[in-house]
Parts: sequence; structure tokens; C-alpha cells
Amino acid sequence: MERGESQSSVDPSGDAGEVADWADAFDVNREWWREAVVYQIYPRSFFDSDGDGIGDLRGVEAKLDYLDALGVDVVWLNPVYDSPNADNGYDIRDYRAIMAEFGTMDDFDRLLDGLHDRDIRLIMDLVVNHTSDEHEWFRQARESEDSEYRDFYIWREGRGDGPGGKGKPPNNWESAFGGSAWSYDERTEAYYLHLFDEKQPDLNWRNPEVRERIYDMMRWWLDKGIDGFRMDVIDLISKADGLPDGDPDSGWTGAEHFMTGPRAHEYVAEMYEEVLEGRDVMTVGEMPGASIEQAQQYLGPDGDGLNMVFHFEHVTLDYGESGDRWTVGEFSLPEFKRVLSKWQNGLHGEGWNSVYLGNHDWPRMLSRFGDDGLYRIESAKMLATMLFTLRGTPYVYQGDEIGMTNFPFERESQVQDVSARNFVQRKREEGWETDEILEIVSYRSRDNARTPMQWDDSENAGFTEGEPWIPVNPNHDAVNVADARARDDSIWHYYRELIEFRQATPAAIYGDYELLLPDDPDVYAYLRTLDDDRLLTVLNFDEGTPTFSLPGSVDYDDAECVVHNYAIDAEGPQSFEMRPYEARVYELD
Repeated sequence: MERGESQSSVDPSGDAGEVADWADAFDVNREWWREAVVYQIYPRSFFDSDGDGIGDLRGVEAKLDYLDALGVDVVWLNPVYDSPNADNGYDIRDYRAIMAEFGTMDDFDRLLDGLHDRDIRLIMDLVVNHTSDEHEWFRQARESEDSEYRDFYIWREGRGDGPGGKGKPPNNWESAFGGSAWSYDERTEAYYLHLFDEKQPDLNWRNPEVRERIYDMMRWWLDKGIDGFRMDVIDLISKADGLPDGDPDSGWTGAEHFMTGPRAHEYVAEMYEEVLEGRDVMTVGEMPGASIEQAQQYLGPDGDGLNMVFHFEHVTLDYGESGDRWTVGEFSLPEFKRVLSKWQNGLHGEGWNSVYLGNHDWPRMLSRFGDDGLYRIESAKMLATMLFTLRGTPYVYQGDEIGMTNFPFERESQVQDVSARNFVQRKREEGWETDEILEIVSYRSRDNARTPMQWDDSENAGFTEGEPWIPVNPNHDAVNVADARARDDSIWHYYRELIEFRQATPAAIYGDYELLLPDDPDVYAYLRTLDDDRLLTVLNFDEGTPTFSLPGSVDYDDAECVVHNYAIDAEGPQSFEMRPYEARVYELD
């Protein structure tokens, strides 16, 4: 038995859980997407139904009862559109077709029906900052400068001495994956912009025909019955007039000219009016550079209409001084609390938070924010406790519910992510040693989150009967769904019980947020208050044993500990010594 088993408890009962009708009991603006728990599926790595080593739509369908048993309300499905797969599906060749490796449109329709039959909604990735260079629009655009699709993308002459300015790109903007954000097209002797891979040319949102084609595609999917969109890098769709050079010391050169560019709010508001208004759907905008003030403007009927945003501030705290994702820095718990609290309070009454610590674009949250060794179970439960008791919609990335960890990279051949491969190549050219390179890749690579879902302890973790497209984490013999579901007090059951607790506890969803002990270096504590209902969450983010003391400003007559990841006695929250990565949630009367 691993450490932490048979030590935890989540009690969804209690006064808050007895509320039968929130609308009558509390003055809150209820929305299903506020009350939902979202489970993100990376289909390539979820479950392979046909033995080719690649997860697929029928594989997701085969696991619907698993999702139902966990208790989630919404599935966010990473891209399954037709794609040459230069960036694992985020380079879309045809928005209205399914990638052959994933199945057919009939498979998709059956999956959607299966989810809806279980009262689980589906949101899809909307990737409209760029397309694949194999999309018909771009194929036509590069045929001739006179093509009707030429203005669907962003073309410029370079500043070099060759034809079309070949030799020096139009400006110094960098790709998020490394190198210039411009590639030269020999046929038409011009550069095209790609903020990501060279096979992902940026769309020209200034062209109204581009916007209408996108809106029509969105209506098509919504009419099929999907329940909303997660909008990929949606704050990058507007570029500054004149495309000026960017600050080379900014971490992402040029970002100040394309993160929430001059017409970004106009475009998102138009999208809302043309497509989303009047539809009961969920929308979440991924916004790498958005500030609180910008996020507020993107959100709600008084803003641009989106439901919530993914901001990046808390998940970039460990970037190095340069702001480059491929550098590794350190941050303190007070910094982490400050950032989360800023967003908790900054969107209160102005919008809604997405609560997450990881997804397909980040390393495993347990390895990054917890302890994936001795205290794997305790810290996984502690982090889950935070996700489900902060204000906002919680996102669970596949495998987090069993405590999956980063992959132990030993060879460059194991690296699949285009961004990581580019990093490896650059550092090779700079003379770095393999061990130095793999140390950073092991910490930072997106591949960490993309290794196959660990269903059981068989050779390929029950993911496939073939050769998996990316290596399976070798710890699957101990970390897997079958084992977790068989243990009553496992991480999986803790997640399931936390989902029930949140659904039964209005204060955990709609309550105001108040940070306690902001400067404490080990303990994250906060109150959630909804009318007379109060929740106190106390989290130890360290392997030490700090003492928690409740501030004198917080009074109560009685307290019940309703969530805990260790066995506890009857002691109240006034003062107690915490155990490594301990989590407690009290209801205060």
C-alpha cells in the first residue's frame, strides 16, 4: 500500500450540501458552466480502440462509463479535425472533417450522443488564429499573389537583398516554438507569418471574408449539437498596424504587438454577436498574455461575451528571468498565492475563472506543484482540494485523477513535441550536452502530459495492443486506473468525492474568496463565503510540518472538517500542526 492510502475523507453532506434549490436559497447568478467540472481529453493518448498505437474517438466512447463514474459534467476534447499533425492536431487542414487516425464523423456523432445520454456536455477546441499550410485556403493563397485566398493570410516582403526581400524577415517577431515567426515562400517570393510552427500560417482576421468563413464553421459545429468551444490562443488574432519590431528582451519577441492586439476585442465581440449570442453554450478563451483588465473586457454580456478565460500568470511563475519557457526559475508560495488571489478577486463580479494547474500544454501538475515521489498521493489530493475549492470552473486533465507524473526522458528519440524538438536542436547547435538538454525537457516538455493514459499495469498500460505513438510512463505498474479504482481511499476516489462535494456545496462554487496568511511560506489558506455559509481551506504546500493558526479576525461557533487527506481527530481549525502536503476544508458555523 502506498503512502496516503486509507487516510483521507471527503464528506459531501452537511448543511451546505442539504440545499435542494440554490435559486431559492441564495442570491446567485446560476449558470451550468459555473457549476460544472470539466475533464480534458487528449484523444491521441486516451485509449486506442484499434491497436494502431494512437488513441481515437471510439477509444473515448469506450470509456464513457468511466467518465460517468468519476462524475464530470463536461468533456473538453482536444482537436480531432483533419490535420497533417505537425502540431498534434493544432494545424487544421479541414475544419469540417475528422482526422483519419481518430476515426470518422459517424464516430464523432456517436461519441457526442453517448456523452449526452450520460448528461455530459462536450466542448471542442476552436483553433482559428492559424490553419495548416495544407488547408485549401493556404494552398490556394500560395499559388499566386492574385489568388482570391491570398488575403486570407499575412504576407509581407522581407528586408533582405533577395527577391521579395529574401534573407531577412519583415520584422523580428519570434515563433512560440523558436526561431523567426516568418517563413519564405519560394513560389510567390514573399514571407508569411506563423506565430507557431511554419506549417501553421496565421489567418488574416482583418479580412471580413475570413471571419465569416470561421463563424459559419462555428455555427455548423454548434448545430451538430456540441456545447461550446475552448478557443485556442484567441487573444493573438489581431496584429498591430504595420507589424513593427518587438522588444527582443520580452521573452517572446513581438508579443506586445499581437497579444490582445488593436482589434482583438472587436473580433471576439463580433464572434459573440454573429455566432454565440442566444445559444446556451460554454466558451473559454485561452489568453497567454491577458491582464486582469483585458480579461474583464473579454468576459460577460457587458464585455465581449465569453464565459471565462485561461490566463497563464500562475503557470509561468517558474520561467527563468528571460521569460523563456525553456528556462527554469523558482518561485515562492507567497508569489503563487498573490497571483491566484489577484485573479480570484479581480474577476469577482466581472467574469469567471478557469481553475487549472495543467493541461496538454504543460508538464504534469503533480510533478510541478506537488511531490511526485514519497508524497505523490498526499500532494495529489492536496492540489485537487485546491482546484475544487477555489472560485471558478475546475479543469481536470486526463490522468490527474490517478496522480500521473512527468515522464523520465532518457533519450532524445523519446521526444515528440515539436516545440521540445526545436529546443533540442537549438541546444545541440549551441553545444549543450545531452544530459543538460534532457534535464530541461524532462521538467518542461509538453510530452509529459501527452504520454498514454495509464489504465492498468499491463505492458502498454492498457492504452493499446500495438506500439504506442509516444512512450508509456514506466511507473504505470503502480500508477493506473485499475489499481486506483480498487482502493477506496485512492486519489481517484478522492477526486470523485470532491466532485460530489463541490456539486453539493454552493459556497464552494459561488462563495466570495478571502486570502488568509498571505506571507506564510508553506501554507495556503482562504475563506469562501456565501451568505451565512463559510468554508475554510487550509493547504500545506511543503513536505515539512508547519503550524497553522487561524487569524483572530475569523470567528466561528462550531466547525466541521468535511475534506481531509489524512486521518484527523476532532480538533478544530484554531491551531494545529500540519503534515506533509496536508489538506483540510472546514465548514464554519
